[in-house]
Amino acid sequence: MDKLRAMQTFTRIADEGSLTAAARATGASLPAVVRSLAAYEATLGVRLFHRTTRRISLTEDGRQHLERCRQVLAAVDDAESALRAGAAVPAGHLSITAPVLFGQMYVAPAVTRFVQKHPQMRCTTMLLDRMVNLLEEGLDLGIRIGRLEDSSLVAQPLGEIRRVVVATPALLRKQGTPRHPRDLQEVNCVRVLSGRAGWGDFQEQGRVFQVPVTGNLEFNHLLPAVEACAAGAGFGMFFYYQVAPYIEQKKLRVVLERFELPPRPISIVYPHARLLPARTRAFIDFIRAEIPQFRAPKDQP
Repeated sequence: MDKLRAMQTFTRIADEGSLTAAARATGASLPAVVRSLAAYEATLGVRLFHRTTRRISLTEDGRQHLERCRQVLAAVDDAESALRAGAAVPAGHLSITAPVLFGQMYVAPAVTRFVQKHPQMRCTTMLLDRMVNLLEEGLDLGIRIGRLEDSSLVAQPLGEIRRVVVATPALLRKQGTPRHPRDLQEVNCVRVLSGRAGWGDFQEQGRVFQVPVTGNLEFNHLLPAVEACAAGAGFGMFFYYQVAPYIEQKKLRVVLERFELPPRPISIVYPHARLLPARTRAFIDFIRAEIPQFRAPKDQP
């Protein structure tokens, strides 16, 4: 039997909710759909659906197998699309979303360069500090920082981002370099309002802990907090990309590196089982080359 076609039929039945609707959607006859499902179940040795005269529903085996089938079909679409994309010129409209500051610093400039390289493209970039449902909001691609929980999205890695503690060299000379996160409770810290009692998450010998701190400056946006820290107003804790320009200019230094949590992934995501047009694949390849790989320097004594 044609297992790929059987997977497509099985997935369509699950999506449409009935054998009749699946037959209508695929242009096949109802008996052909029934035979395909029966043969596929016989090959697998399990029942994929509970069937009565009135309704059809996935079995537990069927639910688990459905997600695997979606992954296989998405991979096949990707492989075929890659061949077509190689000979195609990117053109058309692409909508992208990213976190605000990361988007301002890296994604929006990369989108501009992409459009300049491919003048037949038109891109809309939405910078939002909230979790965006790509399908509901009609977006093609998203940049995410952190672990992904939405299994309906395909994720391709762009890199990793550390969360670092920083201060100006002048402040470190004046107050000394902290040796342990507990030392931050004795100094002034610039904070970003988040509603959390703790200020920073750290780890030591496999144990994760928080350090509550105080300070005379709080902001509800990142940029003024970063600028205050770079002006010497106190210690700050930020994602590395948020302070990278200041570190490169030696206006800020990273401290307490050995207590950092593992870095968080940066990913570009798009809806599952979606045929990628040439413009989408071209942008994914482009942005993967454009996003910098951040390497914070070691903290110094």
